[in-house]
Amino acid sequence: MSRFTDEPGSLTPLGWREWVSFPAWGINCIKAKVDTGARTSSLHAEDIDFYEDGGVKFVRFSVFPWQKNNTGKKTVTAELVGFRNVRSSSGFQERRPVITADICVAGIDVKTEVTLTNRKLMGFRMLLGRRVLEQGFVVIAGKSYLGTKVSGVIRKQNSGGRKE
Repeated sequence: MSRFTDEPGSLTPLGWREWVSFPAWGINCIKAKVDTGARTSSLHAEDIDFYEDGGVKFVRFSVFPWQKNNTGKKTVTAELVGFRNVRSSSGFQERRPVITADICVAGIDVKTEVTLTNRKLMGFRMLLGRRVLEQGFVVIAGKSYLGTKVSGVIRKQNSGGRKE
């Protein structure tokens, strides 16, 4: 459900990059690029495995929340919504599994579809797409991290020890 109203200030501002979390998965911080060009959000996932239980299709996968770092691995199981053909910014088309996830953006819990793909070589482990943004957010393109502040320790861990 959208939180949008016609009242000024009714939209929550986000910068072009934000910290998000997946509370149900025990992932407290993952840096995401806010991408108004992407309809669906995308998450870096490895070890993707599909299975069926009681006639319901599931996907099990590993999430590595830290950029350029394989520590903090979380193994997640989610119901498989289906598959979607997604064209990357470089024009490459890929068939990706789709799940529904509860995420927290700027302290606000939202439910959204997320595609799973290998984003290891990308600058961000996650993209936040328009389906999240239309739930009551506005992007301030010249700003970063308007929604959630994290400690310097977390920022340093996420950047592999480099100053961000």
